[in-house]
Amino acid sequence: MATPTVAPLTFQRAPNLPRDCTFDPYDWQILAQYWHSVAFASDIGDKPFSATLLDERLVIYRANGALLAARDVCPHLGTPLSQGWVENGNLVCPYHGLAYGADGKCRHIPSQEGGTIPDRLRLTTYAAQEAYGLVWVSLGGCEQPLPDFPLWNSEGFQQILPPSTDIKASAGRQTEGFIDVAHFAWIHHHSFADRRNPVVPTYTVERRGSGLRAEYVSTVSNFPKSMQHRAPEGFLWRCIFDVDVLFFARLTMHFPENGRLAILNAASPVSARHTRLFVPIARNFDTDLPLDDVYAFNRQVFEEDRAIVELQCPEDLPIDRATEAPILANRSSGAYRRALANIALGQAYVR
Repeated sequence: MATPTVAPLTFQRAPNLPRDCTFDPYDWQILAQYWHSVAFASDIGDKPFSATLLDERLVIYRANGALLAARDVCPHLGTPLSQGWVENGNLVCPYHGLAYGADGKCRHIPSQEGGTIPDRLRLTTYAAQEAYGLVWVSLGGCEQPLPDFPLWNSEGFQQILPPSTDIKASAGRQTEGFIDVAHFAWIHHHSFADRRNPVVPTYTVERRGSGLRAEYVSTVSNFPKSMQHRAPEGFLWRCIFDVDVLFFARLTMHFPENGRLAILNAASPVSARHTRLFVPIARNFDTDLPLDDVYAFNRQVFEEDRAIVELQCPEDLPIDRATEAPILANRSSGAYRRALANIALGQAYVR
């Protein structure tokens, strides 16, 4: 009896998806259209820098004063270009010395002087820009301007760049946690909040463009526990959250004596459940004090967040609010999920 012929299985794969992509293909195409932070600008110098965004390995470098980003693969034989160097304005592959110009096209093949250079020897390049002390990349060539962080360049404000934090959770879960005001008394009771003062006053949420603004006033001091004595009796703390999809959230806090502190929560989706968090800070008080205490307090707060966010189930942020049971204090969370749904992300935007 003849052995029956079995057709091989075939799989549909969206074009340009990274190898071993952890995102839903449709949602990856949406996520790729936005700006995401990938590195500190100070890390990009003479040597190419390696980063990963949406499962895509990137090489980031400067050439002739321009900031450039490309897929971290030489189209010749697949070598990581981040292991190479920049010479005469070209990115040089460490394997065979092929040199690529700012437009991604191969300019020189040392082993064949004067020979024809195939057009296929061209890098996949990406849009890149520098802002707020960070490097931002869009894999889909985002034409929209980067959301604003106005106090960063305002006169009298100090620019602070704490170290980044790696989180084993989705960028959506982390961003939602940042704008959630109901968890302060429980998760941050060691750093600044107080479990004896857990009530969240009624606050408003306003849809703005593709994002939202949430503003609330409370009696919870935003000073670290070691500095609570600086909080005036009866002072009301005004906090304003501005969120732009996808993962760009800005918190502006009003301190005593007209003090202002602004934190940019820039959650970079390295992969579906690996987030690299950058948090540039601008403030107009205590500018003469050492920054070590700022770094330590920032690390404590975001480590407290990380410990709980990494345990949430499901790991992915459910866009459909019916899958979880919100409370009144989650107004900002609900508005954020609706904003994500409005750009056509799936009900759970990673698989």
